[in-house]
Order: sequence, then C-alpha cells, then structure tokens
Amino acid sequence: MACHFRRSIAAQLSRLLGQPVEHIVRAVSAVPVSKKQQISAFRFSLSSLVESGFISLPADIHAQTQRLAEQLKCDSVVTDVTVSNGAIYFQINRNLLSKLVLQQVFSDGVHYGVKSELLSECSKENVVVEFSSPNIAKRFHVGHLRSTIIGNFISNLKEVLGSHVTRINYLGDWGMQFGLLGAGFQQFGCQEKLQRNPLHHLFEVYVQANKAAEEDDEIQKSAQEFFRKLEEGDGQTLSLWKQFRDISIREYAGIYKRLGIHFDEYSGESFYQDKVQDALKLLESKGLLKSMNSGTTVVDLSEAGDLSVYATVLRSDGTSLYFARDVAAALDRMEKYSFDKMIYVTDKSQSNHFQQVFQTLKMMGYHWAECCQHVPFGRVQGMKTRSGEVVFLEDVLDEARSRMLQNMAVSKTTKELDNPDDTAEKVGIAALIVQDFKGSLLSDYQFDWDRVLQSQGDTGVFLQYTHARLCSLERMFGPGDQKYFSPQCLQEPQAVSVLQHFLRYDEVLYQTTEDLQPKHITNYLLRLCHLLAVAHKSLTVKGSTPEVAQTRLYLFRAGQLVLANGMKLLGITPVDKM
Repeated sequence: MACHFRRSIAAQLSRLLGQPVEHIVRAVSAVPVSKKQQISAFRFSLSSLVESGFISLPADIHAQTQRLAEQLKCDSVVTDVTVSNGAIYFQINRNLLSKLVLQQVFSDGVHYGVKSELLSECSKENVVVEFSSPNIAKRFHVGHLRSTIIGNFISNLKEVLGSHVTRINYLGDWGMQFGLLGAGFQQFGCQEKLQRNPLHHLFEVYVQANKAAEEDDEIQKSAQEFFRKLEEGDGQTLSLWKQFRDISIREYAGIYKRLGIHFDEYSGESFYQDKVQDALKLLESKGLLKSMNSGTTVVDLSEAGDLSVYATVLRSDGTSLYFARDVAAALDRMEKYSFDKMIYVTDKSQSNHFQQVFQTLKMMGYHWAECCQHVPFGRVQGMKTRSGEVVFLEDVLDEARSRMLQNMAVSKTTKELDNPDDTAEKVGIAALIVQDFKGSLLSDYQFDWDRVLQSQGDTGVFLQYTHARLCSLERMFGPGDQKYFSPQCLQEPQAVSVLQHFLRYDEVLYQTTEDLQPKHITNYLLRLCHLLAVAHKSLTVKGSTPEVAQTRLYLFRAGQLVLANGMKLLGITPVDKM
C-alpha cells in the first residue's frame, strides 16, 4: 500500500539528504488524481522538510531539488523520476501498485488506511464528546442536526483510530423556561394529551403560558416560584419536571435511531445543579469571583483585573447560569472519566462562551483545560418542506424520505426493493449528511432540496448509488476470484486512477485527525465514486476473459469496501440496492 511505496522512496531520499527516514516519510505524498492522465504516483518537496524544521532553507531550493532528483535512481518500486514546479515526482511500478494496494485493502478490511504509519502517532486516548444537546420538552429542532451528525462523525473517527469514546448528550433541561413550562402545565396542561402527543402538547402549553405571562404578571410570578421550588428540590415540582425530561428522551431516542446514532450518557444542566456550589466555592477560594453593582457574581477574565472581560456565574437572586454549570460539568467529567480530550460540538455563536470556560478552568489551576476543545459550525439557511418553513428535525427526515421515494419511483434504474421506505430513509439521510460535510464546518450554507437529492454530482445520493451499483455487480458476477488476479490486467488509465486514489486514503484520514473536518473524507469519497463510475463504464466485466473479468471484479470490490468504510465513518449506512 502507500506506506510501502512511501517508505521505499523515503529510504532513497534519506541516504542522499542525511536525514532519518521518519523525517522524510511524511513529506512523501500521493499525488491527487486529476482529469488529466495520471503519470506520477508520489511527490516530494524539500520545502516540506524546511517547514518541519528538519533542514534549513537552501540558497536555491529549485536548483537543490534538481540536483537531488538527478541522484535518485529507478528500482523495482520507482520506474521514473521527474521534476516540476519545485517538486520531485515518482512514478511507481504499476504491476506492484495494483498487487500491493489491493492486497492491503483486503487484508486490512475495515481498518484499511487506519493501520498506516502516518497514523501511528495518533495516540489511543480516552475521549469525551459532547454533542446534539437539544432542549427538553420541545420537539427536536432542526438547528441541532449539525451538532448531532458532526459529533457522531468525530466520535466515529476517534473510535476507528482506537480511542475509547464516551458520547454525551448534554440536554438543555434546566433554567427559568422550565419554571414557565411547569407553571403553565399546572394551569393549561392535560395528562391525557401529554401521553398521546407529548412534545406537541408541551410546546402548546409553553406557547400558551408565554402569551399569558405577557398579559398577567401573576403567571410570571408563578413561573419564578416553580423554578425556585425546582432548585430547592421540592418533590412534587421535581416529579413533574422529571416526567417532562423522561418523555423528551424517549421521543428523541426515535430520532437518534433513525439517524443511526447512540449515546453513552444522557446528562444535562440539571445534573450539575448541586455540583455548581462546589465549583463556586473553588472559584471563591482562588479569589476569582467578583460581585457587581447589579448584584450578579462574575469571574473576572481580564488581564488587568479591571473587569473589562468577565463571565457571569450567578444572577442577582443567587440562581446559577449555564456558564457555572459548564464549569461544574467539566470538573465532574475529569473526575469521572479522566479524559485525555474533551470535545464540545456546538454552533459558532458559542465560541466565546467555551473560550471563557476553558480560560476559567486554567485560572483555577487545571492544566487539563488545554485538552478541552470546541468544534464550532455555521448555520443552515432555507430548510423548508413543501408546506413551508421547517423547524423540526423529524419533518426534515420525513421530507428527505418522501422526496427520495418519489425520485426512486420515477427512476428507470430503481431495483425492486424489499423495504423501499427503509432504503429511501438511508439515502435521504446520506444526502443530508454529505450536503453538510462537503464544505468547511464553520461555513453557513443555503439548503436546496433539489440539489441535495440529485443522483448525479457531488451528493449523498451519488455515494449510495455507487455503493449499490458495486454491490449489484458483485451479485451478478461474484466478488472476483483471487486465484485469477493478474496485476497486468489493471494497466488501463481508469484502473490506475482508482488505485492511485486508494493510495491517498491514509493521508486523508491523517489530515482529518488534524482538524476534525469531515470535508476531507467526504470529498475523497465523492472523487472515488466519480473514478469508479468511469472505470465501471470502461472496464467491462461481461464478455471479458476470466482473468480480466475476475481482476476487474477484484478492483470494484476493493472500491466498494473503501467506499463503505468511509461512508460509515461519516455516519452513513450504505445501501446494497436502490
């Protein structure tokens, strides 16, 4: 695979440059496949060693590169060496390329790319990932979709690399809004409606109570009283709140099941209500708390100690704010999980909040605050169903499934399916995920149903269609018999392009571990599908000799395996037929 070729090239360069192979191997990279005919498999640039600090900048880097290339020799691995744009390009023995790459794909299976030496330094960590985090007593808002699928992707990535991951759903289950809901339910609620359509009824009650509170101060006072009792642990008040919470988790579980996502822990702000007091005592003992004229209590985060930057932890009435609960949660999780890394996945409007939480933890003397990371993301605009504006995730999932069923019904290539609804659901979810993951997480983007659900182009539908097509090929002709495999039968440019693309998978995984951006894997898979589509059209199986046919099937089966691995990493369940 790539490691064998990369190390062989690095060994030659090591002798000439007087540098350890380990320094050079990461500077040797597989060349991305372009639409032009591919002639080189790997490239090396002296500038990458300069950037890493392994060598000093030569007086004339281009001349040095040319001299270095002239000293390199072709061997059983390298068949040609050229220089272009200040880099050295290496063409690989194509028989060796097809033989070793496909061997590695099948021997590593679901771990293909993960076992690469590029990823050997990725430590197997104890990782906590907090994501999704909807507000209880409300239907699952579509605004939580990005946190849910991004957090799931990061968790999958860490697990694939050998880390132990704890997936935490930190529910919005505390605060003054529950005072209003509780007081509202006592006045407008109905247990029968709550059992029949729980979240819809709670939403109705909240809207009704909110409207009433605008016209009647007594409602607002009742809400404050309900929340005060909640904070004091009143049994009857807590019982009603717990009913709301349990109902919400049951309802959300159905959404998560549809998305193929699970959690190890359902936590929430309520869990840290008692622990906040311990966190506040710690802050006070370290002299970090200050009282404001307004009566609020804050943490002074300014360098000069002049309160020019601060975070509020207590209201004037002494009740805690979510900043204090997040500090308490971080302290508790370190004690409970002894994590090496804790990752929070929320929208970018929370960036300053988490920066201040981490800064507060550092000021408290906790060096592990450096191990806490916020992964921010942008907003999605324009998510509408045919009936108008969408606010609930369930509506979006239903709409994706419905539109896919319609598209499949009119498509001439649709196969007879045992469960069309299930297939449409999986394809629709793939479409939502790929649309979200193609670009930078920080970017806002405009949602467009027609573009998202296209079967051609860079979409999740295209990924699923390609996977299903490869599975269909295997059902029709078999998986490819290894005893017939012949590297000489994979010399066509279309086959070489696919093999060349396989070489880059470990580099793409490594790049993804560096910045946790799913765009690298997503765009890699989309490119793989385009290359496989061209190969499928050109490298026919039917009518070919057994040796050619079986070798080509072997290549397509490898493509299906790599594609499926990457899709699962993104949180997509591949379909075998559509």
